[in-house]
Amino acid sequence: MLRVMPDDHLIETTISSQVLHRGRFITFRIDTVEDPSGARHTREIVEHPGAVCVIPVLGADVLMVRQFRTPIGRVILELPAGKLDTQPDGTSEDPDGAALRELDEETGYRAGSLRSLGSFWTAPGFTDELMHLYLATDLVLLPQSSGPDVGEFLDLVRLPWRDAVAMAEEGRIDDAKTLVGLLRLAHLADRGEIG
Repeated sequence: MLRVMPDDHLIETTISSQVLHRGRFITFRIDTVEDPSGARHTREIVEHPGAVCVIPVLGADVLMVRQFRTPIGRVILELPAGKLDTQPDGTSEDPDGAALRELDEETGYRAGSLRSLGSFWTAPGFTDELMHLYLATDLVLLPQSSGPDVGEFLDLVRLPWRDAVAMAEEGRIDDAKTLVGLLRLAHLADRGEIG
């Protein structure tokens, strides 16, 4: 059993914060922090509204997408996902609604059942992005899908979910949210929660 210890000797205190750029949905800032010893450091931070990742299971298959990712300069295979839209009052949209929207936009399917599998920080060393993970089952093909966002090009890929898990375990899938999702899917199968 993990013994929980006090965190006081680990906590940094933010002394100041400077916004460098406020984009359409992310903000870049530099914080000056004081560590527990009293020393000061700077931290480069990306503020993010949060995102969703959906594991769409259709029978014994999983629906995935292939798309070009500019920061890494190549096409990758990944689970459908997207950022939470920012509301007029500055808050982020409800993750459940965002998951259903992204499923429609990226796959053309609607989920009869949507189950939250929890949340995780994508890269807490530099961003506050919180990813909400969902399992979508009882999928129904929509007669009219809203389709991908403007400027988003992707191919829908349907493959046996066990093959996708094997690809993740073999290192042939290298997208973090997809790895988390597929390994969580395998865990659910091991517990008999999916076929």
